[in-house]
Amino acid sequence: MKTLHKYLITGVFSTLCGVAGATPIFSVTYEAAGVTNSTAAFSTKGIETFNNKAAGLNQTFTSTFGMSGVNAITGTYKNVDIAAQNLYGGADGSYALTSTNSASSATYSLALSSAQPITYFGYWLSALDAGNELSFYKGNDLLFSFTPDAVLSLTGNCTTAGNAYCGNPKTGENKGQPYVFLNFFDQDATGFDRIVFKETVAYSGFESDNHTVGRYVTTSGTELNKVPEPGTLALLGLGVLGLARARKRKKL
Repeated sequence: MKTLHKYLITGVFSTLCGVAGATPIFSVTYEAAGVTNSTAAFSTKGIETFNNKAAGLNQTFTSTFGMSGVNAITGTYKNVDIAAQNLYGGADGSYALTSTNSASSATYSLALSSAQPITYFGYWLSALDAGNELSFYKGNDLLFSFTPDAVLSLTGNCTTAGNAYCGNPKTGENKGQPYVFLNFFDQDATGFDRIVFKETVAYSGFESDNHTVGRYVTTSGTELNKVPEPGTLALLGLGVLGLARARKRKKL
């Protein structure tokens, strides 16, 4: 597993806002090219693959992430679109995305419930574009915000020939956009209970799959860089605006 390079901690993060009391610390890492699931170790773990969900718009449903028992985690998705596997997403079947029919921004939320704090979320980010934003909440409090476009600074730009992160590893299509599995670790175990996916580019979408929730134990032995929040990872990747202009969408 690879981590955010140390220079990004000082050079990429902008406008870190102070908060009263303890400040949640999140660490963000990304997996090797072509990997569609986390390689971290967990005491509790569940995955929503969306493969048993029918394609359709603005869906609301509850997921058990394949778990049961006293430590299980449940989640309620609200206003999420589901699409069958295509060039834009789908690790091994259907995937989730924000509405591609919106003339402005589009969002969907995932509300989580468990008897113990939830300290991990990960997902396979597919067909990255400049409008993808992810926010973590506990109650009404924003804990952490992340703009995944910064992965371009980590994985490299898709204009570079032979970049293994560029193009759908399942179909071989869409070489102009990155596909990568991202891990979000709550380092101080504060826990979060809601995640909001937002797409800010009109008629585009925030595609993802293999939503993984749990309580992590280790991160596969990889040293992590810790990031105090709230704050937002700024855009640094070259060609980010080009990603937004270049992408074309298919309706569900």
